[in-house]
Order: sequence, then structure tokens, then C-alpha cells
Amino acid sequence: MRFFLVSIMLLSFLSGKKVLSQDWPNLAKYQKANEAVEAPLPDENRVVFMGNSITEGWLDANPGFFNSNPYINRGIGGQTTPQMLLRFRQDVIELKPKIVVILAGTNDIAGNTGTMTLEQIRDNILSMVELAVVNGIYPIVCSVLPAYDYPWRQGLRPNIKIPRLNKMLEDMTEKKGVVYLDYYTAMADNRNGLPAEYTTDEVHLTPAGYSVMESLAQKAIKQVLKNED
Repeated sequence: MRFFLVSIMLLSFLSGKKVLSQDWPNLAKYQKANEAVEAPLPDENRVVFMGNSITEGWLDANPGFFNSNPYINRGIGGQTTPQMLLRFRQDVIELKPKIVVILAGTNDIAGNTGTMTLEQIRDNILSMVELAVVNGIYPIVCSVLPAYDYPWRQGLRPNIKIPRLNKMLEDMTEKKGVVYLDYYTAMADNRNGLPAEYTTDEVHLTPAGYSVMESLAQKAIKQVLKNED
């Protein structure tokens, strides 16, 4: 009996060590890069782009969009809103941007970190908005991009769920008085998916898709800066 109890305690200890050793929100990814970021200049309109693989891939598709502007990319492929929320302070607030552009939610619908309701996704994004506002950062909340289906997990009807989530996000931004950036309307086809010229796999983007996003993002950023003046 004593051996059995000791064995259980040892297994529990080892399991706990394993959990503690896991970096679930991937805080390590940008840790060194964040340390190298200097404080913004007095007249710098710094913008952090927080998101998943669509945001992360943007830097590879058009590095000039970030390098020629005071823009910092903090996208991590595959991430869901709870993961982003956990790293929001490190990867956004501590970089002291004027604006944060939040693009999130499609991986939640895909169930990348477990089942999530649309309300839970909305609320996690709302928490990021509230964290930004209380720290003097202007949040821009993006619509989730169209997706007809997920190639890695088919049959979840994102073409039905994403428009519902986007309506919830739009309503939330109206209540909070923050900018809603509607990529969806400009990019959706008649299936509620992405047209072929914008996507490589129904989810991730071609340079043409990013070009649409860049124009809309710049317009939203200018709107926020104009309202600030």
C-alpha cells in the first residue's frame, strides 16, 4: 500500500513538472525580440499586430509593410484567443504601442485548443480590448477572415460560424466605442469562403489577399490616429 501511494505521488509530481515545463501560450517565441524593442519615440505611431498564422505569415509575404512602418508583428501560427490573451501583456502592452490590431478567432472555431463557444471567443477578444484600453492603447478589432472549411479539421462549418462571430465582434466594438476592421466583407466569396486568388488552402493567404488586408488596415489605423487628434 505504501509503495502504491509513493508511486502515485511520484507520478503526480512528474506530471506537474511536465505541465509547468510547457509554454502553452508560447511566451518564449518573442521574448528575446521583445527585449530588443526600444521605447517608442515621442512622435512614433507604433502599432502591434496581434494574431495567429495569418498575422505571422504577413511578415513573410510582405516584410516591407512592417519594415517601412512603425509596425510590430506578433502573430503565432495556430493560436487561439486564450493563448493570445495570456501573452497580450508581454507581446503587446510592454511594447508600448499606440495601437493594437487584433485578428483572432478562426483557430478557436477550428478547436485548436479545445471546444470554444462563439461567446467565449468574443469574450476573450473583449478582454484584450479592455486590457488595451486600460493601458492607453487604442484597439482595432478585426473581423475573422472568411473560411469555407478548415483543411486540418473539416466539417465544422466555419462558413456559417464566422459570420455569426463577426456580428458579435462588431456589436462588441460598437458598445466599447472602438474601431471594427471588416476584412470579411471585402474578401468573402459567395460560399462565405475566400476566393482562389486570395488563398492557398481556404484559410491562409496569397500576396493578393494580404494586399487587400494592408489597404484596409492602413485605413483603420489612419482613422484611429485622426480621431486621436
